[in-house]
Formats: sequence, structure tokens, C-alpha cells
Amino acid sequence: MRALSTRHRLLLAVAGALVLVGLTYWLAARMVRSEMDQQSERQLQVIGLDLQSMLEKFETLPFSLSVHPDMATALQQPANAAAVAHANQTLQTVQRQARVAAIYLMDPQGLTIAASNWNDSQNYIGRNFAFRPYFRDAINGHAGRFYGIGSTTSEPGYFIAQPVHASGQGVSEGAPLGVLAVKISLDEVERTWQTSEEPIVLADKDGVVFLGNRPAWKYRSLAPIDATAREKINATLQYVGKTITPIASLPASSRNGYDASVKRPVGRLGWQLRLFPAQSRITRAALLWSGAMTLVLLSVMLSLWARHQRRRRMEERQASRHALQQAAKELDRQIAVRTGELTQANRDLGDKYARLEHAERLLRTTQDELVQAGKLAMLGQMAAGVTHELNQPLAAIRAFADNAVTFLERGQPVQASANLSHISAASARMGIIIGQLKAFARKSHGSVAVVELTPSVHASALLLQAEYDRLGVVLQIDIAESLQITGDAVRTEQVLINLLRNALDAVEEAEEAAQQRRVALSVMRDGDHALIRVRDSGPGIPDEVAAQLFAPFFTTKPSGKGLGLGLAISSSIVQAMRGQLSAHNLSEGGAEFQLRLPLYSPIAKN
Repeated sequence: MRALSTRHRLLLAVAGALVLVGLTYWLAARMVRSEMDQQSERQLQVIGLDLQSMLEKFETLPFSLSVHPDMATALQQPANAAAVAHANQTLQTVQRQARVAAIYLMDPQGLTIAASNWNDSQNYIGRNFAFRPYFRDAINGHAGRFYGIGSTTSEPGYFIAQPVHASGQGVSEGAPLGVLAVKISLDEVERTWQTSEEPIVLADKDGVVFLGNRPAWKYRSLAPIDATAREKINATLQYVGKTITPIASLPASSRNGYDASVKRPVGRLGWQLRLFPAQSRITRAALLWSGAMTLVLLSVMLSLWARHQRRRRMEERQASRHALQQAAKELDRQIAVRTGELTQANRDLGDKYARLEHAERLLRTTQDELVQAGKLAMLGQMAAGVTHELNQPLAAIRAFADNAVTFLERGQPVQASANLSHISAASARMGIIIGQLKAFARKSHGSVAVVELTPSVHASALLLQAEYDRLGVVLQIDIAESLQITGDAVRTEQVLINLLRNALDAVEEAEEAAQQRRVALSVMRDGDHALIRVRDSGPGIPDEVAAQLFAPFFTTKPSGKGLGLGLAISSSIVQAMRGQLSAHNLSEGGAEFQLRLPLYSPIAKN
């Protein structure tokens, strides 16, 4: 029962606070709206007086010109070119001094015979304006006034027209000889309104906005116009080329600010000058007042709530203390359980890490052994060619040695010395071949160093040259420039020898009637990589082989000629050196292996 009473009191307090805040908002909005309306009316009065003053300033101009003798003379003698030219000059001089848009003279049928813009590309000469209301009013003897878009220049303006009578003839004496009209541009007025943040528009008596500081509202109506007004606008071409639609039909973003307004009549054509005060100012001020009241009420309510909460906290503190003790016991038990689980997980993780390290060491050892096995297998394949290369120098050494003994017995030391020189050269060649074999056969320690590609290419070619010569295969080497890479020289040479050996095996399988057997090795720079291409004139790579080309123990060679590890080991070596090894068939026949290795960069190394 006590809780129910507390809830009722709380609901009543909230309802009373909401009513008080709403009343504050309404009173503040009403007060600010009244102040804004008064301020807007004062501002609109100043704007209206300025506009009215500018319009009245030009009222006497067409009347003054209508009694000028040059106008009457030009209308009485339209075929007199000198009279018309004199009228043109007079109108142009007055137009420039008065700073109006244009002044022009029309005959009784509305045809323009003289104008201030007679020498412009869009002049009024020859144009008929009998359809305009200002002409009809003036030809009937009254002053004509009209605002509209020019049918010739498409520029809007305010037109004032006066009838022109013969010299010495009064206004009421006879029909007018013609009509003189002045076009006044109101663009300057519109530009002064641009400084106002609030919308200011000038609408005609039909409610069509033709001037304002909101471009999207121009030539739109304040309210839907009836058929009679629309027919009149179309007949007079008042807003030629414009489709008049209500401002309310515009998108929300374009009609922003179109709300309550204050208005003031201006001019002699029933124009309405309107100013739309920013309603957001009313809302903002009312929100500030209601916000202040809300803060006051919140302060009071929070104080009361704090007292209530303090009393409840004292009651809850006792209950919390007991619950905290129970929670502490449960937490100690959970910590003990979690500690045991984490300890066991840590031991399991240590065992897994040890096994992983062992597996990694075993993998590295196996990889090194596979690399060494691949090199020994390659040495076995090159054994016959290397033996042939060593047999020739050995036979030469034996022959030269026998000849040297004979020459010494005959007492010919010069010839014996020459034979000994040949023996020395043959021994040096044998030493180079054996040195390359020893360098290739030794185990690589995997150390990273700067590798010169040119010596590695030549060393690899030297080890296989005997095989190429034995099989009659032409080996072409083209090194565009000397390049350096970061890696292991022994493993680089092993990759090159594997690629050259594969190319040799490919051309060996080619038919005898095929084109000349050849292998081409080229070295060039490709961006920040060294690109090594090994091309052969063999039969190419079959489609069923291409997918497994770099797979371990996959080979298309007969039993005893390979283990299927050469390309797999080469691919592994290249990947370890952050390179790429790929192969594809050539359009002209044969296959091409591409080896890309990153170039050595001192900056990157540092």
C-alpha cells in the first residue's frame, strides 16, 4: 500500500512538471513571436520604402522623353533614316545617364522604330510589343506599368510607358503618335536582399514571386493560381518560358523557411512585399526557456530523489554486505578451480610447443637433406659428361708428357718447355672443373649474402656444358646487365642447374627431324626483381603435367633418370629466397621457366 502511494505521488509530480514545462514553452514562444513580428514589420517597412523610392525615381523619365521633339519627329517620319538615327542616339544617351536597362519607341501598332540598344545584337528594332499591357494602356492615353521577362533578351524588368503626342499637342488632343517605354532592372534590389538570412520576396497581385533572395522560389506562386490568372500570364508572356507552380510543391530542402510571413503592399501594380521570419528562432528561444524550467524542476526532483535513494542505500548496504561475503567465498573457489585449469593448460601448451620445435627442426633437416640429395642426384646425372671433360685433359697431359721426355732426350728444351706449358693449362682446366664440382657438392649453410648472378650463371653452365656438347644442344646465354640478389650462392646455382638440366632433357626428347635443339638462358632486370628465363625448343609441357609440375616425386622421366625432386626442391629454395618460379609453354613451341628473385638493395638492408 505504501509502494502504491509512492508511485502515485511520483506520477503526479511528473505530470505537474510536464504541464509547467509546456506552459513555459507556449508563453515564451508567444512572446518571442510577437517581438519578431514587430521587428520584421519595421524591417519590411524600410525595404518597402527603398523599393518604392527607386520605382518612383523613374516615373517621370518616360514622360519627359515622350515630349522630346526627336520622338515625335521619328514617329511622324519613320522612313526618315536621319530622324530615326537621331532618336536612337538620344535614347541611348539618356539610357546611359539614367542607368536603366533600355528605352525604346513604338508606333501605334506596337512596332519598335527606335531604341537605346539599336547597336546591340539583341536590339528591339523591328520588335512588336502590342501584346504587352503597358503598351495598350499607353496607346489609350494612360501611363502603362508592367513587370515581366523580356521576350527579346529573356531578362526580367519593370516597364513604364507613356503616350507620345505631336509637338505642341496636349495629352487630350488627338490620338497618340506612339508609345515610349522605359525598362528598369531590379537586379540591384535583389542583390541587396541577399545579405538577409530570412527569405524576402516580391510577388505580383496574382501571388507569383518574381523577385527575392531565394532562387528556388522565383517564378513560383505563394498559392495555387486560378485559370483566369494563368490565362492572363500566358497571353501577356509575362513570365515567358516559366511554368508557374506553388512553392509548397517544392522539395522540403528547397522550401526551407517558407512559413508564416509579414507582408506590405508596394508599387502601383498591387505588389506584395513579404518577409518570412525564421521560425527556428522562436523554437530555439522557447526551448531555452522550457529547458531552463526543466533544469530547475530536475534539480528539485533530483534533490528529493537523492534523499529517497540515500535512505534505500542504507537498507541495501546491509543486504549487500552479506551477499558480498558469500560472493567472496564463491570467488575463492572459482579462482582455485581456474588456477588449476590454467596450470594444466600451460603445461599442455609447453608440450605442444616443444613438439612443434622438434617438428620444425626435423623439417629443416629433411629439407636440407633433400636439397643435398637433389644435388648428388644431379651430380650423378652429370658424371658421364664430367668424366668426358676430365678424360680429354688427362689424355692431353699424357701425350704432352711423353713428347716432353722425347724433346729432352734430343736436347730440345724449348719444345719440351712448350709441352710442359700445355700440361699446366690442361691441369688448370681440370682444377676449374673439379672446383666447380666440389663447390656444388658441398652442403649449404643457408647463410644469406649478396650473390652475383653472372658468375653463378656461368658456373652452372660450365658444369653442364659437356652434356650439352655430347647431345649436340646449343646453349645460348644472354646477360643484359650484372645484377645482384640476396640469397645463397650454392642454392642459386642448384636451381639454375636444375632448370638447365630439365631444358636439356626436354630437347633430348625432341624428334631428330625437329628444328635445331637449343636452350636459351637470359638475365634481365624487371622492376625490383631479377628475371631469369630458361627457354627450350622441346615439345613443351603437357596439360596433364602442368598442374603437378612442382609436386615432390612427380616425374615424367624414365625410371633411373630422376627422382622427381628437382623442380620441387628448386621451388622450395626460390620461395625461401622470397622469389617465384613458374613455367608455361611458348606459342612458337617449347617451354619457358621464369625465375624471379628480389634484387639486392642496400637501403632495404639497412
